[in-house]
Amino acid sequence: MDTWNYIEYAAWGLSALFGLLIVIDWIKVDTTYSEEMLTSSREGELEAMTEKHRLEG
Repeated sequence: MDTWNYIEYAAWGLSALFGLLIVIDWIKVDTTYSEEMLTSSREGELEAMTEKHRLEG
């Protein structure tokens, strides 16, 4: 086996590790926060308040 084979196996291993970390994070976020919290747009609320303040002022 040459060096390129080792690099290829290392890349596949890192890819599998990153995929596993993404799935773990997905499960952690899904169990920590409600669906309503995850789909809300807090930035949109802040922008709407700022726009309302400009129109009134």
